[in-house]
Amino acid sequence: MSKEELENEPPINEEENLEILSEEAEADTVAVDNELDLLQEELVALKDKYARVHADFDNIKKRLEREKYTAVEYSNEKFAKDMIPVMDSLQMALSSAANVADPQEHYEKLKEGIELTLKQLTSSLEKHGVAMVSHDEPFDPNIHNAIQSVESETVESGQIVQTFQTGYKYKERPLREAMVVVAK
Repeated sequence: MSKEELENEPPINEEENLEILSEEAEADTVAVDNELDLLQEELVALKDKYARVHADFDNIKKRLEREKYTAVEYSNEKFAKDMIPVMDSLQMALSSAANVADPQEHYEKLKEGIELTLKQLTSSLEKHGVAMVSHDEPFDPNIHNAIQSVESETVESGQIVQTFQTGYKYKERPLREAMVVVAK
C-alpha cells in the first residue's frame, strides 16, 4: 500500500486488531494440530511396520536355525545310504559262505566277495571325498607318519620304501596319516 492509502484508511481499533490476531492464531493452531495428527498417524504406521519387519526377521532367524540344526543332524544321511549296499554285500558273503561244501571253492568265493565289497566300499568313500593316501606319493609329513627310516640303494633319500598302514584323507584334510618307512 502506498502512503496515501494508509493515511486514508480508517484507523483500526484495538479490539479489531486483537480479533484479527486471534483468528490468525486460531488458524495457525488448527494447521499445527492437523500437521501433528498427520505426523502421529505416520509414526503409528512406522511403528507398526517396524514391529512387523522385526517379527519377520525373528521368524526367519528361527527358521534358519532349525534348518541349520536339521542339516547338521542329517549331514551324513547320503553317506549312510551309500554304506547300506556295502553292508548288504558283507551279509550276502557270510550267508553264501555257509552253503559251500568244498573248502577251496569256499575260499575262492569268499575272496572274490571280499574283493568286490572292498571295491564297492572304496567307491562309496571316494564318492563322498574320502580317498586313500597314495603309496607312490613322495613323503609328506602332513599325510605320512615316518615310523622308521632305513638305508636303501634303490630308493632316493626321503622317499617311501614301505607302507605299514594306509592313510586316508577327506578332500584335502588327513583323516589318518599313513604309517610309512622312509629311505635315508
